[in-house]
Amino acid sequence: MAKRAGMRGSEARGTGARARLRTLFPMVSEAYEAMALAAKDAGPLDPRSVALLKVALSVGRGSWRGTHAHARKALEAGVAPEELRHLAAVALPTIGLAASLDALRWIEETIDEQGAEPPLR
Repeated sequence: MAKRAGMRGSEARGTGARARLRTLFPMVSEAYEAMALAAKDAGPLDPRSVALLKVALSVGRGSWRGTHAHARKALEAGVAPEELRHLAAVALPTIGLAASLDALRWIEETIDEQGAEPPLR
């Protein structure tokens, strides 16, 4: 995996930051996780749809860390790699070519990291 400038190992994947939050502010971390669960369970969206929505929101926001994290969770929720790629293509007219290509690269990195299928070359 290509690391972001200034980041190391698990920190580049985002797990270090969450672990630090849990260690430094356990009550804040627990409240955040409870709020996220309540939001997810508050409506009719199934877990797979929620996973796709979170990837789309991360892509639209231009969040490298969020796109990686939510693409991984989406794959775990049963979203197919080609669906994640399609999401980046659908985003193109809204977020522009450069941002859509970034999103596609981040999604491909996650697919490759998760071993969901052989990487496209």
